[in-house]
Amino acid sequence: MGLISNGTTIFDAGALDSGLAKGSLTFIKKLTASSSSTLSFVNGSSNVVLDSTYKEYIFTFKNIHPNESNKYFGFNMSVDSGSNYNVTKTTAFYRSINAENESTSAVGYRTDQDLAQSTALAYLMYAMDNDNDSNGNGFLHLFNPSSTTFVKHFISNCGGTANDGGSNRYAIGYFGSGYGNTTSAVNAIQFQMSSGNIDAGDICLYGVS
Repeated sequence: MGLISNGTTIFDAGALDSGLAKGSLTFIKKLTASSSSTLSFVNGSSNVVLDSTYKEYIFTFKNIHPNESNKYFGFNMSVDSGSNYNVTKTTAFYRSINAENESTSAVGYRTDQDLAQSTALAYLMYAMDNDNDSNGNGFLHLFNPSSTTFVKHFISNCGGTANDGGSNRYAIGYFGSGYGNTTSAVNAIQFQMSSGNIDAGDICLYGVS
């Protein structure tokens, strides 16, 4: 039995109808951290594509590990091919948290992790733990960065292990959104910790078509 929506067959016998348009992900570039201060994706450099080829780009984060505990992982944008990473941004940031001993469980908005017309780092994960078995993972969607008409919206969803600077360790989910307040084309993205290095981890870039 097929699945039909508004007169159009979506699924038939478990498969997508062959007549439907289907989006796809195109792998572009992987960068691997090794005590790296920054990881940068610059359009036209080292086979990176970050232009009008795609209207949406996805960055994935796998096993991001800081070399210092209780640090923040985030990104900034550039409109001059990486000469400056200083695009003004406004963001919103939520988190859910649960301690290993269940001493703290909460969901809430984080005013100390958001931005209001700031050129600072836009946070993706915070209070990251640097224990050997700790890491952070997730993704960032960036929409139509090459537009010269609209501001540059993004959303993020990440999860990892966090440390409050003491003995407690947490499972934590991070949920962010915002925009780079520029109508210039964004052509480079840089990732880094709030201080210290990215000890290890992979960041992959995909184009969505």
